[in-house]
Parts: sequence; C-alpha cells; structure tokens
Amino acid sequence: MREPVIPSTATDLEVLRAVEPVVRYTHGEQLFPMEVEPYVRGCSLWLYRDDDNDEQLVPEGSLTVDGLLERREAAFGSLFYLRYVGPLDLAASTRALGALRRLAKEQHSEFHAGVGRLARGGLLPRLGDGLFALSLLLRGKVPGATAAAAVLKYAELRAQEERYVYQGRVVRQGGWTICQFWFFFAYNNWRSGFHGVNDHESDWEMATVYLYEADGGLVPEWVAYASHDFHGADLRRRWDDRVDLELEGNHPVIYAGAGSHASYFRPGEYQAEVPLPVPEQVRGLGEALARFWHHTLGQGQEGGRGLRIPFIDFARGDGLALGPGQAHEWVPNPIDETTPWAYGYRGLWGLYAQDPISGENAPAGPMYNRDGTPRASWFDPLGFAELDHVPPPPRELEVLEIQCAELEARQAKLDELIVRETALLQELGMRLRSMEGHPHLAVQHERLEVELREAARKLRDLRRERSESQAVLDGLQERIERRRAGRSDDARVHIRNAAEPVPVSTMRFNRAAEFWAAVSISVLLVGLAALVLFDAANVWSGVIVLVIAFVVGESVLRGTFVRTVNAVAVILALIAAVVLVIHYLKWVLAALLIATAVFLVYQRLRELRA
Repeated sequence: MREPVIPSTATDLEVLRAVEPVVRYTHGEQLFPMEVEPYVRGCSLWLYRDDDNDEQLVPEGSLTVDGLLERREAAFGSLFYLRYVGPLDLAASTRALGALRRLAKEQHSEFHAGVGRLARGGLLPRLGDGLFALSLLLRGKVPGATAAAAVLKYAELRAQEERYVYQGRVVRQGGWTICQFWFFFAYNNWRSGFHGVNDHESDWEMATVYLYEADGGLVPEWVAYASHDFHGADLRRRWDDRVDLELEGNHPVIYAGAGSHASYFRPGEYQAEVPLPVPEQVRGLGEALARFWHHTLGQGQEGGRGLRIPFIDFARGDGLALGPGQAHEWVPNPIDETTPWAYGYRGLWGLYAQDPISGENAPAGPMYNRDGTPRASWFDPLGFAELDHVPPPPRELEVLEIQCAELEARQAKLDELIVRETALLQELGMRLRSMEGHPHLAVQHERLEVELREAARKLRDLRRERSESQAVLDGLQERIERRRAGRSDDARVHIRNAAEPVPVSTMRFNRAAEFWAAVSISVLLVGLAALVLFDAANVWSGVIVLVIAFVVGESVLRGTFVRTVNAVAVILALIAAVVLVIHYLKWVLAALLIATAVFLVYQRLRELRA
C-alpha cells in the first residue's frame, strides 16, 4: 500500500493543492482556464423562447453574477443563455480575423497542423466530412469571426491580470475522498482554430482524483479525465499505471486537446471520430454488409464502426504548461453545492446556436446538463468513472471476507436443501410408480406427475446454484489470499478501450497525398457533374468507372495499391455474380431445385443401404 500524501485532517483546499494536476497545452492554444466572474461581466443574458424568438434580458456590460442569479419566470420550452460575443457585421468580422492573426504573431503562437487530418482517412470518410461541413449551413453554425472576437476578448482580460484558475471541489462518497478540478474556458475554438468538429462559446472540462484514507492520511488511487469518445472505466487510470499516467511528484499530468480542451494521459495527436447521423435501418444494413465483407469474404480489417468522419485532437503538450512546478501555477477556487453561480443558474454559459445535434451550442455549468437536469459527473462522481462498485483498498479485504462468509453460509444451507429435496423427489417417484397399473388412480397419477416435475426442477435449480456459487466462492477465496499476500491486480485490467495517440508512422504522407486529400472530393463532384451534362445516358456506368479510378489512384498515393486492387476485384466479382444470377435467374433456380433433389435422394439411398 502506498504512503499517504496528505494528513486526514487537511482542509479541502489543502487536499486539492496536494494533488492538483499539471496541464500541458498545445502550441497555438490561446484560451486557458479562467475565473467565472470576469466572463459573466463580459456577457449579455438572453432568453430563447420556443417560438424561435430571442430576447435580451441584460445587455453586455451590465451583467453581474448576482444579476445572473435573479429569479426570472419563463415558459416551458424556453432557455436562458449567455452571449460572450455579440453579432458581428462584415467590417467587424474582418477586423477581428485580422487582429487575431496579428495577436498570434505577437504571441508567437501560430498553430501548424502538420499532416492534414483528411490525408489520414479514405475517400468515404472525406465524403462524409464534406456532408458534415455542408450541414453547418443548416444547423446554427458559429462563425469563425466569433471565435476570433472571443479570443481577442479573453486576451484583453489575460493582459490585465494573468491568472489561471480551476474550480476545485472535494466530495466524499463510498469511502472515497474525491477531488474534482473543473476548468472553465471562454470559448471552444476546436473547429475554427484547429480543424476540429465544433466551435461554441464557453467550455467546461474536468479531471478527478480519487483518494482513500489509510494510516492517518489520504492516499491517491485513481485519476479520471473527461475525454472524447470514452466513458466509464476507460476514463480512469490507477495511480501506479506507468503506461499511461504521468506524474510530477503527486500531481497527475494532463495533455489538453487544442481548442477542444479534452484531456489525455499521453502527448500526441488523437483521432476523434464523429459518426454520421443515419437512420437505424441504414445503419443495420451497413453493419450487415461489413460482417459479410469481413467474415464471409475475409476482406479488410474488422472493427469498423460505420461511416465516421476523422478529426484530429492535437494534444502535443508543447505549449503553455500550468500547475505545480511550472512557470505558471494555479489559482484554486473552491466550489461546492452552495456556490451561488454553480447551483443557481441552470442556463447555458454561452450562445445557444440552435444546433439540433448540440455541437455548436454552449454547455451548461458544472452541476447541470443543457436541459437543466443534474449532471451525472457532479452528483455521481464515482459512477462517472465506474468506481461506484469498487471499494477503497483498505475496505476491500473486509468486503471480500464478508462476502465469502455469506456465500459459505449459503452453500451450507444449499447442501441441506439438496439432501431434503432429493429425499422428497425419491419419495414422490416411488409413490408415482406404485400407482401404475391402477386405472382408478389416473387423476391422482397425473397430479403427482406435475408435482414431481416441479420438485425435479427445484432440485436442478438448487444443484445449479450450488455449482455456480462454488466457482464464485473459489474466486473470492483466491482474491482474499492475494490481498493478504499484498498482491494487487494489473493496473490496466479495467480498461476496455484506451485512448491512443496516432502512431507517427501513419502520419508520414507526402505533399501529393495531402494535396489530393484536400481537392479529391471537389474533383469527384466536378467529374460527376460533367457526366450528368455530357453523357447522361451512361451516367451510372460512368460513376462506377470514376469512383474506381479515384479509389485506385488514391491507393497509389497512400501505398495501399495491392490491397485496394484486391478489394476492387472482389467487389467487381460480386457485382458480376449478381448480374449473372439476375440474368439467368430461371436456370439458376432450376439448377438449385435439381441439386436439392439429387442430394435428398442420395441421403435416403444411404439410409436404405445401412
């Protein structure tokens, strides 16, 4: 068992400071964790009504945290939200974008993506990416100039007073002492700044450290980081996990995604995938075709999850570092259920962009979801990382011994029941056989048969429970022996799907591949337009030839020519087989019937000879 890092008598603030994380950002990041109050003072407050009308309740410059908490009546379907950047006309947008470029040069914070994300995916994901980009025209897109204005506004606050703040919370549940570190940002500029999925005003991110009490002190056992595409146990790492978890003293290290601010355990570039929203029937058809392709035909690699658009989350860790021992340390701001702005305001902390899939809508605060319901990571921090069923290490042996004793008592009871039910079943069997040959006992015989079958089922259930419980008991006893010997589980046994940086080898594409990735979909669409205009009679055959040419040409650039040609050959063979079956359907059906008839005759003649 590890040594305590802080006395049990420490205050909540002292506990937070003892294990507060070090966060490393990517070069080019311009938005960092800040206080809530300056942000609120720079916002206006709005009310969205379900008739699509927005009303400004408090103008920018007049809002305070106390004013934010004033009680305001609103009808069902309404939504309160803040707005950090007001509407921009063309001139203001141009000025904001120009000023942002100048600011990046002054701060030496220009971002370079390196290998483009589109070069890492195939033609189909890039087509999906084009559809995703077009969807922004229909679902409340937040303009890039808004992101620029938000960055500039935050830069002014940072220039006045450079403070990096986390909102820290300590809660005790199930024998655990839980430290939550909430990071608030003025803006999420993942899309406009770093070629990611979305932009939205404000951002809340969170990391959690779980400690237990032993030897008069608190010992850290688990760390959980909120991240894209991961949930439950996959979010956490044990304190002694040296594969993923990096520590600086007693401070876990977080590598934050550029613009998205998602948290990762290791530095690198992570591929986040956004599924295209498709009807359930289409998704089911796609999964069936994928199984046929992988299992029946043995083509490609299994594990695909449908049509998904790849986006890169840059968590390189080569930019500003915040936390203990760094050039800039944290300013902690303790919060709890009584913090007025945390519990008193259930609206959004930024613009409600009316995005139907919510990607461009601002988030709510740490205690609530966007619809105002309680946020699970706040009221159930153990369940958030699937630790609600894991006792603290000092209690584990006690829990195991109690379970073992209860199961042993149950096994003894089962042994008694099995002996009694076996004797009863034998008695019923003898009574049943004594009735045979006596027609006048037919009714009683039938009732007794039902009773005997029920007794036999009950005895089978008891024996099954006895056998299954013995296996569980053996496992408990083995675990107790391991704990008494001081041996712990594999630190990574709980992980089902770990976040892994994209390997460097997959990022080595030449300029030709990157250029082709940028223009391929547009070239394909122009080619399709040319077919429609100049060869409409043969458009479908032209489409097939055009797509095959694109796929094969891209495989040359990506170094997958042989595999791609093989896949194309299999697809063409399948198409040819379908065409032949349709064309000669009558003969194919007749051949199948005759073959079936011959097989059945052969089987029956074999029986006769036997």
